[in-house]
Amino acid sequence: MATTFKNFLANDITTTRTLLHEAIPITGALCSGAYGTFQSENNIKNFTHGLFQSVYDYPYLSSSANHIFDITCGFSSRSALSQSTPGTQQTKKINIYNQMSQILMGYDATGSIQLFDEDGNILAGGTKINEAYFLTFSRLLYKDEIKKGSFTMQLGSAAAFDTANNSLVTITDSGAENDFRVNSPSGEYGILSCSSGQGAGSTDGLCGLVFYQAGVVVLTASVFSNQPAGLLAADAVMTPAGFVGGGSVEQMFTGSEISSSADMLRHRIYNISFNNTTELNSTIYFCRLNHNDFNYSSNPTYLSSSKIVVKNTSLDAPLAYATTIGLFSSDNELLGIAKLSEPI
Repeated sequence: MATTFKNFLANDITTTRTLLHEAIPITGALCSGAYGTFQSENNIKNFTHGLFQSVYDYPYLSSSANHIFDITCGFSSRSALSQSTPGTQQTKKINIYNQMSQILMGYDATGSIQLFDEDGNILAGGTKINEAYFLTFSRLLYKDEIKKGSFTMQLGSAAAFDTANNSLVTITDSGAENDFRVNSPSGEYGILSCSSGQGAGSTDGLCGLVFYQAGVVVLTASVFSNQPAGLLAADAVMTPAGFVGGGSVEQMFTGSEISSSADMLRHRIYNISFNNTTELNSTIYFCRLNHNDFNYSSNPTYLSSSKIVVKNTSLDAPLAYATTIGLFSSDNELLGIAKLSEPI
């Protein structure tokens, strides 16, 4: 047990921050049909409450299944969809939109919930995202946050559902490394835009938001509609042949359950990829030993007949060879031990 201690000075302690990134690919096969047919997908879980749908990497009843992300949708009470005759699960869809917006966008000065803003410039007004799909990724995937500028989503953009992937639209947060927003209570977020595909030349190429620390993507429903200025050349048919209760994205939002709307988005996902981020914070202690520090040992073998064995003459300075360094708290409790590769 140590009986002599040396205190750390201010310049003996420093902190470091390291960001580790992993590439996360989510294929369309995983989202739509990897473990079953369209009507019986074993890795897709729907719940009795009907508020969202979960996607797993294996059949969700398997013990090795990992939760990947959830899909849900909703619209604002200011949306034209909420002004029509009450549709299927309308109250739930409005509540979902309000819940997501109050968590991700917060409240304004009057105490009202902020709507999702297309370009993130809330004070300037501008276009609001009143109808949206929400993709909430598992913490297992995005870790501490999604790396800015790394998010990419490819969607089947052909109008016909059964051949949607014949034409793809690519949605990214390109440039977000240096151009992101910080006016969210949940952290930083970037603007999603169409970078290639049918909508690349659209005057309204902004199509959603990605919240990095929350791991949430807000995708405007107008991606699948040309009304008023979506990314497709024509309204997308959101249901396959033989299915009833859908059609355009507007019809899906008002006439179908949330789980059905989630099904239709999943089957247009061709690929999702991003880099996650793990933040490592470290404290480094520099143990600086001067030439006259710790030159004695309490080891019994250090003495022979009451004489220090490493001294040849009485005038020699005592020597000690360090093999272990202990880190102690202010009340002398041992917190950690470092072993040297050889005595020094």
